Amino acid sequence: MPPALRFFLSCLALLGLGGCEPSSSNGNSEGRPAVVATTTMIADMVREIGGDDISLTALMGAGVDPHLYKASAEDAQKLGTAKAIFYNGLMLEGRMSELLDRLAAQGRVVHAVTAKLGEGDLIHPQGATHADPHVWGDAQLWSKCLEPVVEGLSRILPDKAGVFAERGQKWKAATLALHDWAKAETAKIPVEQRVLITSHDAFNYFGRAYGFQVVGVQGISTVSEAGLADVAKTVDFIKSKGVKAIFVESSVPHATIERIAKDSGAKLGRELFSDALGTPGEPVAVEGQTYDCGTYEGMLRSNVIAIRTALSP
Repeated sequence: MPPALRFFLSCLALLGLGGCEPSSSNGNSEGRPAVVATTTMIADMVREIGGDDISLTALMGAGVDPHLYKASAEDAQKLGTAKAIFYNGLMLEGRMSELLDRLAAQGRVVHAVTAKLGEGDLIHPQGATHADPHVWGDAQLWSKCLEPVVEGLSRILPDKAGVFAERGQKWKAATLALHDWAKAETAKIPVEQRVLITSHDAFNYFGRAYGFQVVGVQGISTVSEAGLADVAKTVDFIKSKGVKAIFVESSVPHATIERIAKDSGAKLGRELFSDALGTPGEPVAVEGQTYDCGTYEGMLRSNVIAIRTALSP
């Protein structure tokens, strides 16, 4: 059996009862350790802390819905050769969570960035079986997800621990400043108009942090589609509250929200980035400002300005 096929089959077995042996190839040609991040938001954070000291791979790209993502043979190869793996946790990555848990049980450096958040930090939607995983919507809360990244990188490159800690502090300070900016911008929207309606419940943490009532047509996952009753209920809510605008999301099909906008009379605001960042290096212009939405900072700034513009008088 070819080695590549044997490796893939063993990683498939890992999702069941088998195991996956780590590969001896765990760095690039320049000797930098291979590091894998699942989502674009995590990859952006790890990139800021690891810098040129690591060789980083993001499994999911721009616009990819992590709830529906299925690991490929190539992904299994990347995970099997990585020196460190960073993921969100809280079931954001769906079925892949089983693979990551088993790799961690084998002693691999696998970190859920949400692992050190307290119960008071998390939102538990009614009827959900696990906490809402969309913690990056609150920049202050996202800054608390830094520690597992610094610890994980320091474990594989202990001589760089001080460098990672210093970069982490700079990143945290910038992220907390971003949080303060977002609070100031959203405060410009009258309280009674701070109603945020999107495709699914990806903005609960955003709403809690910045003072919005959030309504997602679907729940916290996009695995199941919105039904006719969900659509009708949302249309009635919009009409009763006089909501000016509702929003599509970059990683979720637009058809349902577009239909709700048509039936309710609400206008469509600019596309929001929810479960994935945009394409790095492709700027998005919002209200005269240009943002690189392939970065966490650019994504949040773009979302905040888009929401403020659409919902303000």
